[in-house]
Amino acid sequence: MDDLPPKSCYATPPLEFTGLNTYPLAERPSKVSARDLSRPCPPGASLQTFFASLPNLLAVNELRAAVTAVRSARSRGRAVIAGFGGHVIKCGLGPILIDLMARGFITALAGNGSSAIHDFEIALVGATSEDVDATLGRGAFGGAEETGRGINAACTAAAADGIGLGEALGRWLEAAQPPYADQSVLVQAYRRRIPVTVHVAIGTDITHIHPTAVGAHIGAATHHDFRLLCSLVRELHDGGVYLNFGSAVILPEVFLKAVTTVRNLGYPLTDFTTVNFDFIQHYRPLTNVVRRPVAGSRGRGIALTGHHELLIPLFAAALSEMPG
Repeated sequence: MDDLPPKSCYATPPLEFTGLNTYPLAERPSKVSARDLSRPCPPGASLQTFFASLPNLLAVNELRAAVTAVRSARSRGRAVIAGFGGHVIKCGLGPILIDLMARGFITALAGNGSSAIHDFEIALVGATSEDVDATLGRGAFGGAEETGRGINAACTAAAADGIGLGEALGRWLEAAQPPYADQSVLVQAYRRRIPVTVHVAIGTDITHIHPTAVGAHIGAATHHDFRLLCSLVRELHDGGVYLNFGSAVILPEVFLKAVTTVRNLGYPLTDFTTVNFDFIQHYRPLTNVVRRPVAGSRGRGIALTGHHELLIPLFAAALSEMPG
């Protein structure tokens, strides 16, 4: 009797499983099958082989859906608008955007103030991304003379000529013939007459603290671009695609206002695709890009998560190389 385990002090005994019903595994609906599994990619394989080796699951299927949407838009002559934040340019992806323009995969671009600044600096001197920690303590952060003077001059010219900030920046840089113009999204879009809109929140950019900054000129230039973006968003109807490359706040808010403006004015805006690319899926892009604009409109929202410097080149390559 001393070898018996002690009885539990709980009043409720464990449930007995002897009567539980089971079923044959082969008859159960399953989400993953052998035909969906990945295949090892051999050394020296092509990109097309690499993409074909990926599993038919989860984010890969979302990537395929985004690729299919952009390919379809291109073949049907529908709009593909690429919104991009400053970090995308800082990560060295301007040449990827330029290549997508050249291949007809992007028909218009929308940037925030920081994206324009970083692209502008790359065009001028081939370098950007100030070390804020090293300069903020002595109040030197944001004091780059050429950046502030040049961009504010473009704002003033835009206000005087009745054009938007994106076009004015491209025009200013083209006239300046900077040494790194081939790396500049602003310049290359301007040369191709591909619309670029720049959406500024006054006080967020270093150019706003430059002595040459004029709020009225900045406001007029960026408001013109908002109106232009509304016209461009109108062209997403029936098969267009909006790509949000890494803007977490400004462009998702601007895009949502453009969507409601177009619909408020009575233009149809349904059956289009939105895709958010970011290394963290933030609230505003998920809500204002992926979910709200396509809700109830026969459209589709897609969220792809990954570091810009990996995910965006992968997507660009997939447009040409992914089977399907």
